[in-house]
Amino acid sequence: MRKSEVLAAEAVSCLNKALCHLKDIWEEIGIPEDQRLQRTNVVKSHIKNLLDMMIQEEESLKKRLILSLQTCKTEMEKLCLELQLPVFEEEAGISMLQQEKNIRTQVEALIKEKAQRMQQLKALLEQDQDLCDVLCSVPYGIAPDSVPSLETLDNFHQHIANQNEERRHAEFTELKKQIILYMEELDRVPETSFEKDVVCEDEDSFCLSRDNITSLKLLLCQLEERKAENEAMCESHREKIQQLWDRLQVPREEREAFSQHMVTSKKRNLDALQTEVQRLEELKLQNIRNVIDAIRSEITVFWEKCFLSTEQRQAFTPYFSEDFTEDLLSLHDAEIQRLKQHYEDHKELFEGVQQWEQSWRLFLELEKKATDPSRFTNRGGNLLKEEKQRSDLLKSLPKIEKRLKAQIDTWEQEQGRDFQVNGQKFLQYVEEQWELHRIEKEKEKLERHIKKSKQTEEDMLYGTAVRTPTKRRFLGTATPNKSRKMGNATSSISSGTSNSTMRSVYGGTVCRSPAPRPPLSANKVGLIFWETCSHRKHAH
Repeated sequence: MRKSEVLAAEAVSCLNKALCHLKDIWEEIGIPEDQRLQRTNVVKSHIKNLLDMMIQEEESLKKRLILSLQTCKTEMEKLCLELQLPVFEEEAGISMLQQEKNIRTQVEALIKEKAQRMQQLKALLEQDQDLCDVLCSVPYGIAPDSVPSLETLDNFHQHIANQNEERRHAEFTELKKQIILYMEELDRVPETSFEKDVVCEDEDSFCLSRDNITSLKLLLCQLEERKAENEAMCESHREKIQQLWDRLQVPREEREAFSQHMVTSKKRNLDALQTEVQRLEELKLQNIRNVIDAIRSEITVFWEKCFLSTEQRQAFTPYFSEDFTEDLLSLHDAEIQRLKQHYEDHKELFEGVQQWEQSWRLFLELEKKATDPSRFTNRGGNLLKEEKQRSDLLKSLPKIEKRLKAQIDTWEQEQGRDFQVNGQKFLQYVEEQWELHRIEKEKEKLERHIKKSKQTEEDMLYGTAVRTPTKRRFLGTATPNKSRKMGNATSSISSGTSNSTMRSVYGGTVCRSPAPRPPLSANKVGLIFWETCSHRKHAH
């Protein structure tokens, strides 16, 4: 007998005992029969409701179990179909609960298997895509969202292995090609057994293992570094050779004969460059004076570019030495290198100063032209162009000065000293130039005023000079009327001044008013009047 049946029998026995106990209590109390019947029905109802509720809960559990069993069966069938596996067969004679547990365990195992396959498929697809990009081949052709079978995964693995082999072979071929090329450029022959296997042996006989491919890459990197070193050395030698050529004034024919080594950087080119440098160095020692003079010319150029003052230039005393030795040459080499570096470090600032000076000189030239009366006779349109250019310079010069001020402030903070141009603070030099320009303009204005005043006085005293671009006349051929008028006008003037009242000179005639000349007192009054008016005009 099952334990549950024994417990059920014990429950019935406990119920009977409880009812007998209640009956005895009712007897002792003396409860009537109708009340006993009523109380017994209450006990029955309680027990029945409790049992009904328990039965209902168990029925609900049974339904949930059946539903879960059906769901697990459906999902298991779906997974078996996706994974291309046989459906799980149920065991006969087992309970519903055990059956549901077994199926649920099987479903979890199938879900895990599906996730593993999808993960493998994703990794294989990524590898396949990388290989296709390298080998320019077609992808394997499997959908990334489909669940692959075990056979499909095995085939895909094999395909990737074949692709890797092909890629490794292609990589080996490319590495071998570059290694041979670098060895030729470096004039190097294979030294180790590995290098001989790579260069000399057949490609099919070379083991394409990962270690060998890694060793090939390492060898290629070493050759690249060696090539870069050779190129750097060749470039350094070329700069040195070009510099020595210029200083020694080597003829163009010799330079052209050596030009083939000034382009490529192979081993033989490096050897030739080293030999040429050595030859030029020896030639430099033989022509040390000419070399130093050439360097001094370069130093002078950079002094001008860096706007060094006379004191700064004289501070380099070897420049003025006449003892031409190797030590003197070394000092000049060091100085020209220092000046070049100084110029490169502050090139933007020096170029800005040079731009300002060029603009300032052009501005002064245009200002000078603006005061030239002959510019009005120019019919080529230059007057408008010059005026526009002068206006643009008036706008651009303050902008340049503002930008230079910011650069100079930064330079002075970095250097800890004043920025000077030809021994003077540049900004102070700019202010002085503007002030001198203003003073010059005032001076020109004053000179024009004085000249105009003198001309006015002369016109009041001697008449106005009139230039007439009319026909030329012979001397002494005046019309009778004009002769008569001039005779009347000169009758009251002394014979010493009569010849100065009229002069006929080819292109023009100087004359005065035909009215009689006023007395001297009247001339004085008129002169005082015009001087007073002129002073008032300038005062205003």
